[in-house]
Order: sequence, then structure tokens, then C-alpha cells
Amino acid sequence: MDFFAQQERAKRNTTVLIGYFMAGVGALIVSLYLVATVVFTGTYHRRHYYGDAPPPDSTLWHPQLFLGVAFFTLAVIVIGSVVKTMELASGGSAVADMMDGDLVSSNTTDSDERKLLNVVEEMAIASGVPVPSVYVMRRESGINAFAAGHSTSDAVVCVTRGCMRLLTRDELQGVIGHEFSHILNGDMRLNLRLMGIIFGIVCLTTIGRILFQFSGNERKNPLPFVGLALIILGAVGAFFGHLIQAAVSRQREFLADASSVQFTRNPAGLAGALKKIGGLSSGSRLHSARAAEASHMFFGSGVESPLFALFATHPPLAERIRAIDPSFDGNFPVIDENLMAEPLLRGKATNPLERIPSPIPFPGGNFPGMPVPPIITQAAMGQMSRPTPQHLRYADGLRNVIPETLRACAREPFGASALIYALLLSTDATERDKKFDLIAQNTSITIRQETIRILPEAAAMAQHAKLPLVDLALPALRQLSQEQYTQFKKTLDQLIDSDGHVDMFEYLLRKIVLRHLDAKFSGARKPTVQFYALKGVAEDCDVLLSALAHAGQDTPAAIADAFQQGAAFLSGMVQINFTLLPPDHCGLDQLDASLNRLDQAVPQIKKNVLTACAKVVAADGIIQESEAELLRTIAEALDCPMPPFVQPE
Repeated sequence: MDFFAQQERAKRNTTVLIGYFMAGVGALIVSLYLVATVVFTGTYHRRHYYGDAPPPDSTLWHPQLFLGVAFFTLAVIVIGSVVKTMELASGGSAVADMMDGDLVSSNTTDSDERKLLNVVEEMAIASGVPVPSVYVMRRESGINAFAAGHSTSDAVVCVTRGCMRLLTRDELQGVIGHEFSHILNGDMRLNLRLMGIIFGIVCLTTIGRILFQFSGNERKNPLPFVGLALIILGAVGAFFGHLIQAAVSRQREFLADASSVQFTRNPAGLAGALKKIGGLSSGSRLHSARAAEASHMFFGSGVESPLFALFATHPPLAERIRAIDPSFDGNFPVIDENLMAEPLLRGKATNPLERIPSPIPFPGGNFPGMPVPPIITQAAMGQMSRPTPQHLRYADGLRNVIPETLRACAREPFGASALIYALLLSTDATERDKKFDLIAQNTSITIRQETIRILPEAAAMAQHAKLPLVDLALPALRQLSQEQYTQFKKTLDQLIDSDGHVDMFEYLLRKIVLRHLDAKFSGARKPTVQFYALKGVAEDCDVLLSALAHAGQDTPAAIADAFQQGAAFLSGMVQINFTLLPPDHCGLDQLDASLNRLDQAVPQIKKNVLTACAKVVAADGIIQESEAELLRTIAEALDCPMPPFVQPE
């Protein structure tokens, strides 16, 4: 799975979608104009206002009428689409709420919910994305799921009650892997655009119904005829809109299935989930009245099978299963939705990979409290945009060996806040006491005491385990109120800035936390694309490559050589001379400004820049812990998920 290639594919799909949409809108305008011509200047007008005499203008072309119809049609569609888009502005949570999904508490004690959260956490850490919020549609007994959001910062994973309770852990892992494929492939943003566009077209039908019922004071009022035309043409527009929706959706499902199998290396898990859909009386159907709006997002078809295959948003189940399991005979096992999977199976993984004794889940065979030796780069660099089963094992091991005290804190909003504070506390006793006082002043004595309680275990965590722990705390931090988040952000800034010096870890932590939480609490949206050529961000590339070279090398010769490795890669694409900057010209402030600008570049530029950064890191043949963390943070700041670097087996 190449993240950047899929981003480009999603962009092309969006362009094609816009083309189809414009063609459909043009056809609607012409059709409405012809109707308006008949109603206002044609036979109707002549019969009721001029008797047998010809109207003043009986030609077919009326520029003013055409402009009026075009303006009206575009206004209705644009306003409807904008209204729907604004409704979905908060990202995946808006879609989950629309589908009556309930947010799963991070500290839930329900065994099925805990199983679901564990699988999502493992997938997130293994693929290098922040842990998304998880929702359950408790009133839906069928087996289904979806991922929604504008970006990884506001993404959610939502499953039905049947999906959570009827699937074994392996089967659930296959479904969640499928949904993470949509997150990594950039499908979510396109899905939300589809919802907005189709809603805008459907608005024509709504207005048509209003006009059709409007009689006014005149006996011969043409508005009901206009309303009838809008109803018919709006339905035709929606017909083609849903046709586009289905076509875009179908082509992505096979890719998502294949990516899930590639990720988990357990085709039986995903195939088992699809077979249970086929054998369940309710299948993957949803009872929600708004299921049709989001049907293109679901793991399985959420609505009744259409009469014609062209309108199916998903390929037939048998085809999807045979693509994974060629031996499938087409017979689905009968599943009683009143029966749940055996408790032991629900809680215990049966993935063949997990039955094989795994290496210690950390690079070099170390637990979170131990230092990590360098990683050999030759094989590790191939993992940059392709999560593998090894990453999944790494994530499972990392999550399991984190002390239960810290995991419990990461699942609860105030505990998660205290955990972030504890990770920032200095080893110097005097400095630490000052920061304890800052916490108490900005929050409460209770959070100060909680921070003191967990500090010993938080301080014992190795550096490479701290940022994944921050990712695990993000879902709980999203449950803070607006006022609590303001306090949290203020305290975070003061703890980092209190000693007048910001080190690399403090910068990385603040960058990750605020990037993903500001999307929820401050309404921060993904910046629009401003740079389509590498030349526009050449100076920013100098900053990134120089910062990485200084972070990973000690001698001037080694720094220059590492920088040149990345600069040569970029220079081979464009005729630009890149310049190694001194440390005071590529510090954290400059790095932050450059990352913000590069985030406004197209995916292909981001891919080339990240590849160049990786070459700087790999210049000496090994990846140091500090280099790996900085490189992953750069990737995250550019909204390009990067799996953790693990020692190849």
C-alpha cells in the first residue's frame, strides 16, 4: 500500500467526480430551461394570457430566462452542498452522530468494547496514525462499519453492535484493517464531498415539492408545473449522483480488502467477516433512515440490494470473498444474531501470526524502559509507507507492556492530561517542583497529585515508547470540554516554555498533540494546497534536511555528507541548489514554520521531501532513535502516516 500513490489516485477520482458533477449540472440547467421556456413563454403562456394570438417572442432561445434558470439551479445546488458540508465540518464525528453512533469511552470495562478499542489502537500505532475516536451503532444488529473524517486528525471508526459482538477478534481485525485502508488511502475526504454534492442535487426535489403545493392567489398559476419539473429533474439528477457514488465506491472496496489482508497477513479473518455477513439474516443492512446518504462509506452494503448492479456501492460478497479465498464455494454459514461469539474467542486472537513466538516487540529486543540500539536502514526504509504484520505485532507488544497504571490514565480525560504533563517533567527536582506548581495553578490540586503519582513510571519509559503513549491518550483528550482543553493547552505551553528552552522531545510532543486536538477544539482545518512545484518550497527543504543532518551526525564532514544525500535526491528532480544551513538557521522555530508551509504542498512534493529526509537519516547506514522520532513527526506534521521503524526480522 503506497500512501502517496493512493493520495494521487484519490485526487484523480475527485477530479473525475467534479467533471461528472459539472456535466450533470449542465444537463439539469438545460432541462430546467426547456421546461421554463414551455411554462413561461410557450404553449402555457400563449393559452392563458394571449388566447389564440402568438406570444410576443416565440423563439426557443431567451438569454435572460436561461441566465435566471442557471443562476437558480446553481444557487440551490451550491447552497445545499455548502450547508451539508458545513454540517459535516467537524469531520468523522458528524457522520457518526448522523448514524446514531455512540462514542465508546476510552476507559470502558465492557469486554466487547475493550476488544474493539484494543484492535483500533493496535492498527493506529502500527500504521503511524493518531488513534481515532471509536463509535458503536448500538441499534444496528447487522455487521457493518465505516471510517469517516477530513483527515487523520478528525477521523473516527464506527461499527455496528453486530460487528462488535458477532465477530471474533481476527474477523474484527480484518474489518478494522479494511477501514484503516480507507484512512490511509485518502478515501474519507472524497466520501464527505460525495455526500455534500448529492445533497445539493436532492435540494432541487425538495424545492419542487414546495412549489408543487403552492397555488397562490391566481387560478392559473405556473408554479405547480415548475415544481413538478423540479421534482422530476431533481430525481433524475439524484439518480446520476447515486450512480457516480456507487461507481467511485465499488472500485475502492477490492483495494481496501487487499490492503487489510496485506496488513494483517490473515485472509481468514476478513473472509470470515464477509461470510458471516452473507449468513446473517440482516446481513450488513442498517435500519437508520439516513443509511442511504452514507452507503458508499460502509464496509458492506448498508441498504437493500439495488435492482441494477450499476447502483451497487459494493461488489457482490462472493466476489470479495473469492478474491481473498479462491476456494470459497459460495455457501454462507447460517448465523443467528441472537448468538454471540464464544467469550474466549471474542477476547482472544487466533491469528496464525500471533501463535508463532514473536520477537520482542521493540527494535533490538528491548522493552519500553530500555534504550534502543540503532536500526539497520537497508530493509527498514522499505517500511516507510507500507505497514506490515511486523508493525502490527510491534504495536500489540508495545500496548501490552506499557504499565497498566499509564494505560488506565491514557483512557480517561483528566488522567490523559496528567500523563502528558508527567512526560514533560524534568529530572531536576527544583525545576520539577516549579512545574508541579504550574499544573496546580492552571488546573487543580487533583491533577497535580495524579501527575505526581504516575511520574515514576512515566519517567521510566524509554523515549521511543513515549510518543505512541501520547497517541493512545488522544481519544481521551478529545473528550475534554472546551474550557478544559483551553486549560490543558495553556498548561502544556507553560510547562514546555517555563525553563526558556524547548528540547526536541518537547517540540515533537506539542506538535503532535496540538495538531490533532486543535482540529476538534479550535476548528482548525487542513490547509489548502498552495504549492504545486518543489521550487516554491526549496528554502523549507533546506531547513528540514539541515535539521535532520545536525540531529543525526556529530562531525562537520558527516553532517555535510548526510545533507548531500537528501539534497542530491531532490536536485535530481529539479535544477535547484540546496544549501546546508548552520544549526541556528534550522532550529525548532524555523523547522516549525517550514513544516507549516510544506503542509500546503501537493502529495507528490510531500513524498519527495520525505524520501529526501529519509535519505539524510539513512546516510550512515543506521537509524538512531532521535532521528526516527524526528522523521516520523515530520511525516505526521505533513499528514503523511508513517509506520514505526522496526528491526527487520
